[in-house]
Formats: sequence, structure tokens, C-alpha cells
Amino acid sequence: MSTDSMSTDSAMSPDTTQIHNIGYRDYEGPRLGRAYARRSLYAQSLRGAYGLGRSAKSKVLPAILFAVMCVPAAIMVAVAVATKAKDLPVDYTRYAIFMQAVIGLYLAAQAPQTVSRDLRFKTVPLYFSRPIERVDYVLAKYGAMASALFVLTAAPLVILYVGSLLAKMDFGDQTAGFGQGLVSVALLSILFGGLALVMAAFTPRRGFGVAAVIATLTITYGAVSTVQAIAWSTESTGVVKWLGLFSPITLIDGVQTAFLGASSSFPGGEGPTAGSGVVYVLVVLALIFGSYAVLMRRYRKVGL
Repeated sequence: MSTDSMSTDSAMSPDTTQIHNIGYRDYEGPRLGRAYARRSLYAQSLRGAYGLGRSAKSKVLPAILFAVMCVPAAIMVAVAVATKAKDLPVDYTRYAIFMQAVIGLYLAAQAPQTVSRDLRFKTVPLYFSRPIERVDYVLAKYGAMASALFVLTAAPLVILYVGSLLAKMDFGDQTAGFGQGLVSVALLSILFGGLALVMAAFTPRRGFGVAAVIATLTITYGAVSTVQAIAWSTESTGVVKWLGLFSPITLIDGVQTAFLGASSSFPGGEGPTAGSGVVYVLVVLALIFGSYAVLMRRYRKVGL
């Protein structure tokens, strides 16, 4: 046996083995559990929807879109105060309908960012390795997207309401209209947030997610509005209100027309009545719960 071989055997012998204590200790702090993890994921996702905690580049588009949503409301308030108008130029329930293009752009930009990065970098299983389950992940992401959209759509309504009080408009009428507007944008936020996340969650590629969200929220509205106009011009007025069931924004329009006293943007201004409005509500609820169910099914496979 060679000298090198003997020295190797000597180095590997039990007599020369050493155990090094590198200072690992058991964790003795509080274990905050699933609820804390869910809240943390919700807060992180909500902040991320406005670029907070991310690079300066990520903050630019959300800030611009937020400003675009609010500036028209500020201009309306300034004009109302200067002219001492008795009413606002646009109803609270109508503002989000008019600004739907901005809402669509915001969702197209932020919904893929909320979920696509986790899919692209395969970090979803890492989340589930902690005391957080699939339902926690879906609820946190869904809640964050809906909350971010509610902030975007409710902020201009607050500006309109404060401006109406400064213009000394009727307090009761403005408060009632403001409350109806908040209910409308809350329902819109939950519906649109869920649909956008579903579109974005099926592809890790952000570009595909952006295209899918725009197609779902914008193209459907253009198609439905065109068909409604054709039906109205051909005196097929009975089908106009039912065509509104096939676009997310016309669904919200129909619900607020039937139950919140809003004026309708349907051709002729004839939106659904309370009877047909029930169908609108049922379809909206089906889409919300359906979006949640689809997300749960999607992350059942992704989390493996």
C-alpha cells in the first residue's frame, strides 16, 4: 500500500473525526400561523399592485393611471364650484362606466404582475411549504386585486363627493349618490378582479396575460355595445337588456340601473328592470364564485 493511501486512511479514521458546532438553535419565537401569513401575502400583493416596495419603474404606470382616474373628477369639481352648479355633471354610479378603459388598462398591467411572476419563477410551491394553504393563497391574491381596484375606482368618487359639499350641493342627495357609487365600484372591483386574475393565472407569460385581460374586459364591451345598437336600430328593443349579460361592464351597468337608481348607458337608456335585474345579479355572483373556483382548481395543480 502506498504512503498516500495510508495517509488518506489515517485522515478518514474515527480517531481524527471532529464535529463542529456552528451555532444552530431551535426557533423559540412566536409562531404566527396561517392567518398572519395570509395577511402578509395580502398586504404584499396590494402594495405590489401600486409598485410599492418595488423599483421606481414599477410605480410609474400605476401612478399615471391613478392620476388619469382622478383628474377628470377634480376638473368636474372645479367647474361645479366655479359655476355654483346644483348638481355634478356625472352621477357617482356612472363615473366608473365612463372610465372603463383606464380600469381595463390597470387590470391588464397589474393582474399578471400579481400572479404571473409566481408562476414564471415557480415560487408557488415555496409558498405552500409554509403554514399557508391553497385557499389562503387564492384569497390573499383575490382580495388584494379587488382592494387595489376599489382604491382606484373609489378615489375619484371621494373627490366628487368632497367637491359637491364644497359647492354646497344638497347634502342628502350627494350622500345617497356617493353611497350608491361605492356599492357599484365595490361590486365592479370584486367581479373584475376575479376575472382578471383568472385570465392571468393560466399563463406565466405576462404578455399573454395582458392580452387576455384586455380581450375579456374591453373587446367584449365593444362587441356587446355594437350588437345592442344594431338591435335597437332594428327595433328589436326586447333583446337589448339581455345582451348586456355578455359583458362584465354591462353587467355592472345593469345591476346598478335595476337596484341603485342609476341611469343606463344601454341604447335608448332602457336598462333592466328589477325583475330582469335579478338575473344580472345572479350572473354577477356566478362569475365571482366561478372565478374563485377556477383559481382554486388552477392552484391545486400548480402547487404540487
